[in-house]
Amino acid sequence: MITDKFTFRPRYDEVDQMGYMYHANYVTYCHIARTEMMRKYGICDCYIEQQNLMMPVVEMNLKYRCPAHYDEEITIETTIIKEPVVKFAFQFVFINSQNEIICTADSTIVFVNKEDRKPLRVPDFVLNKLKI
Repeated sequence: MITDKFTFRPRYDEVDQMGYMYHANYVTYCHIARTEMMRKYGICDCYIEQQNLMMPVVEMNLKYRCPAHYDEEITIETTIIKEPVVKFAFQFVFINSQNEIICTADSTIVFVNKEDRKPLRVPDFVLNKLKI
């Protein structure tokens, strides 16, 4: 199991009229947290694309518990629970500055060939970097 943390503050353009972070922005921050986690392990999206691979999200689920507010420090704990084979699953926990869980989410990606879009096993270079 691998866990990483990513911290951010919702910007003014990311909140709605109530001052809450707009719900769709949680998906964006899940993507950013996943990308930053993989970058820390030396797995960059640019390199993956150079290998003629893409990583589409095939499933995404979120459960909102309480809102994130403008300029409030939020930490996302991103976890890879098990070694990926074809599907690559991530869990996300959003925690506010009062240490409350405000949202939980999970997403699943797959690796596909850029040309035919057929799913592939997770590449060895990814597994070797993660060493789960």
